Amino acid sequence: MINAVSALGALAHETRLTLFGALVATGPGGLCAGDLAERADISASGLSFHVANLERAGLVSSRREGRKIIYAPRLETLTELLEFLTLNCCEGHPELCRSLADFGRSEAVS
Repeated sequence: MINAVSALGALAHETRLTLFGALVATGPGGLCAGDLAERADISASGLSFHVANLERAGLVSSRREGRKIIYAPRLETLTELLEFLTLNCCEGHPELCRSLADFGRSEAVS
C-alpha cells in the first residue's frame, strides 16, 4: 500500500522532483550517483540528503556496483501513487481522469 502523503511530500521539493524525474526518464537501470548529482546540479552531500528522502518514501532504490552507487526509480511505487490519485480524484469518478492518461499516451507517441 502506497503512503501517498510520504510520496507526495518527498516530491514536493524542486530538487527531489528533478532527481526523481531524471531517474524515471532513465528507466529501471538507474543512474550512478555522480551522473545524477550532475544532472541536478547539486553536491554529493546534497544528493545523499535528497535521495535518502526519496528512498524513505519508497520512490527510489539504490544498489552498489563496485565502487559506484546506482539509484533507480521504483516504478511500482510511482504506478501505485498514480493509481491512488486517479481512483481518488473527481469525487470517485476516475473516468474523468482518463483524458489525462490519453494525453500522456499521445504525448509519448509524438
